[in-house]
Amino acid sequence: MTALTRANLHDFVGQSIGTSSWVDVPQSRIDAFADCTGDRQWIHIDVARATRESPFGAPIAHGFLTLSLLPITSYELLEGLSPTKSVNYGLDKLRFMSPVQAGARVRNHMRLLAAEARDDGWTLLRCENTMEIEGQDKPALVAVSLGLFSWD
Repeated sequence: MTALTRANLHDFVGQSIGTSSWVDVPQSRIDAFADCTGDRQWIHIDVARATRESPFGAPIAHGFLTLSLLPITSYELLEGLSPTKSVNYGLDKLRFMSPVQAGARVRNHMRLLAAEARDDGWTLLRCENTMEIEGQDKPALVAVSLGLFSWD
């Protein structure tokens, strides 16, 4: 498959950019996220209770932890663009489809929906991200991310 570059950016509109490498979601990452955000709900951090009482049979990652893995997967898939500047501009749509159990692996399938040049010199990329859970049919999340890129 041809790598995405600034020169062929518009050829990829409506197309798959690719699939990232797998990212591990161990309990230690879930615990660190809980510490960072203060969201210490038992279904995320109490392994014994979550295994015993949750409908998922194990602790699960916070939905926002799964969302926070978009940058690491996006950097991998967009590295051929080589912008001089880039910033996260937000999300148009986000749906959490399935929980990610502790110990699972996820990866991102990214599709470029639009590449819009702006008057201020930035290019807005609108990308559909489908975060797959290894061994499951239903994805963890689907999100349309917005990123601003500049090559000046």
